[in-house]
Amino acid sequence: MESDRPCTVDLVRQVSVCTGNVVIAQGTLVIRADRVELRETPDGYRTATALGTPGKPAIYRQKRDGGDEQLEGSADRVEYDARADTLRFIGSAQVRRMRGTVPSEDIQGAVIVWDNAAELFSVQGGASTPSNPGGRVRAVLSPRAAEAAASAASAPGGTTLRPSTSLGERR
Repeated sequence: MESDRPCTVDLVRQVSVCTGNVVIAQGTLVIRADRVELRETPDGYRTATALGTPGKPAIYRQKRDGGDEQLEGSADRVEYDARADTLRFIGSAQVRRMRGTVPSEDIQGAVIVWDNAAELFSVQGGASTPSNPGGRVRAVLSPRAAEAAASAASAPGGTTLRPSTSLGERR
């Protein structure tokens, strides 16, 4: 963990708190925030709470195992729980799942929970904001090219369905 200002490390309580442009990097996981509180549970799991500032949200980024996918998210507050393998993005939350440099999912809401083990997003709307006057949940989802190809190959007869060229106009 790195920061612009001094950190406090409480070895008895297993709590570290850093402020000022904090960066946590562990493997492909990176968390950036103004303030981060990192805890270690008695059984060795870690939790982190990252807080942004007005106009500069907390950022989470991690490359996913087994491919060229990356999860990126930002919110006023990001909570990471290694034991539950979950992330909570709270307040002006936005999460993108990237395939290479192309977003495959782009989700926005007041609270977004990512359950990595179940590969499940849960999204809640919130109060009206200037960027989201209705306080609605927004999601843009793109089909996976490999899934679309596999689906077409498993169609009856293993063929891809195409528009008919022999049907005439119906009257």
